[in-house]
Amino acid sequence: MRTLVFEPFSGASGDMILAGLIDLGADRKEITEVIEASVNVSVAVEDVTKCGIRSTDVHIHTKDSARIRSFEELIDIIKDAKLPEEVEKSAIAVFRIIGEAEAKVHGIPLEQLHFHEVGQDDALADVIGSCYAIHKMKVENILCTPINVGGGSVRSAHGTLPVPAPATTEILSGSGLEIHSIGDRELLTPTGAALLTYFADPSDQLPPGKIMTTGYGAGDAETAMPNVLRIMLMETTGILSRDHMEVLETNVDDVTGEVLGNLFEALMETGAKDVAITPATMKKGRTGHIIHVIAHPEDSERIARELIRQTGTLGVRILPTKHRFIAERKMENVNITIGKQTFQVAVKIAHDTSDEVLHISAEFEDCRRTSQECGLPLKEVIRRAEEKAWNKILNK
Repeated sequence: MRTLVFEPFSGASGDMILAGLIDLGADRKEITEVIEASVNVSVAVEDVTKCGIRSTDVHIHTKDSARIRSFEELIDIIKDAKLPEEVEKSAIAVFRIIGEAEAKVHGIPLEQLHFHEVGQDDALADVIGSCYAIHKMKVENILCTPINVGGGSVRSAHGTLPVPAPATTEILSGSGLEIHSIGDRELLTPTGAALLTYFADPSDQLPPGKIMTTGYGAGDAETAMPNVLRIMLMETTGILSRDHMEVLETNVDDVTGEVLGNLFEALMETGAKDVAITPATMKKGRTGHIIHVIAHPEDSERIARELIRQTGTLGVRILPTKHRFIAERKMENVNITIGKQTFQVAVKIAHDTSDEVLHISAEFEDCRRTSQECGLPLKEVIRRAEEKAWNKILNK
C-alpha cells in the first residue's frame, strides 16, 4: 500500500508541506503553474540547507498581501480556479477547518468571520498547491507522526498566549493528531495544522514497510534543530485501511423504548458511523441503557449535543482511540432469478487495499422487497444473492 507519512518533528506550515511534497517528487513546474493560474502570486522554488540537511524551500510572492477576506470570498476564489474536483473539494474543506476554528475562538458565526493571515494569497497558494500535490501522488493511506508545536508564546489578536496559538489549538482538538512541545517559538501554524488534520490519520510511530523516497520542506525559522518537515513515501505492509475514531458513551435510566428507537436514525443523520444501545442495571437497582456511538473526532461535539437533546442526559463520555482497522467497501448489483422473475439486489463487498474480497452482504431492503414479491423466505433470498455475488467475483 502506497502510504504518505508526515513527520513534523520541527512543526509544519503550509509552505513547509508544499515544499516537502515537491522535494518528495511532486512536479514543481506543474504545481507552480496550477498555483499561479489560481491565485495572483508568483512562486519561487529553490534548494536550501537547514543544519546540514538539503531541503526545498518555496516562496510565494504576493501582490495583494494586506487583503482581508470572508470565508465566502475564499471559497469563490477556489471555485473560480477551475481545479480538479477532488482538489477543489479538499481545498475548501481545509479552509473550512481553519474558519470554524477561528470562528469558535472569536465567538462569531463562520459567515461573519474575516480572515487575516490565512486569508491572504500566500495561504491560498499553499493550500491549493498542497492539495493538488497530494492528490497527484495517488496514495492509499496518509499518516502523521506526533507534531512538535514548539514552545514559548505567540502574539495574537487575543494578546500574548502560550504556543500553540488559539486557532491552532482548536484545529488540533478535533483532529486526533498527537502533539508535543520542544523549542522556544511557534512551529505549527493553523494552515499546517488544518492540512494535516484533513488529510492524515495519526500514527505514534512509522508504519512497517519500505521507504521509497524522502522529501524535506524547509521552514523560514532558524532553529537549533533542522527546521524542516520530513515526508516519506512508503510501501507499507498493512492491507487494511485505518481511520481515527472516538467512542461516545452515556448512561440513561428514564428514556422510553420509542425514544431509543428514534435515537438511532437521529444520530446517524448527525454523522455517527454506528450506534449501539446496551441494557444495564443502574444505581439503586434501576434498569437503564448505555448508549455507545462511534464517530469521527470532528463530529463528536455535534453528536454529543444531539445525544443530550434527544435523551436529556447531562453528560457524554468521550473514549479516544488510536485508530481502527477498516475494510474498503463498494456496492454492486446482482440479478437473481426466482421462478420466471428476475430481481436486482444490491450487495456490499468488503475488500482490503489489495482488492482481496473479505466479505459480501446483500442489502436487507432489496432482499425483503424481493421476498415479498416472490414469496420466497427472506433468508433464502439473502443466500441466493450473496452466492450469486461470490460466483460473479470468483469467475472474473
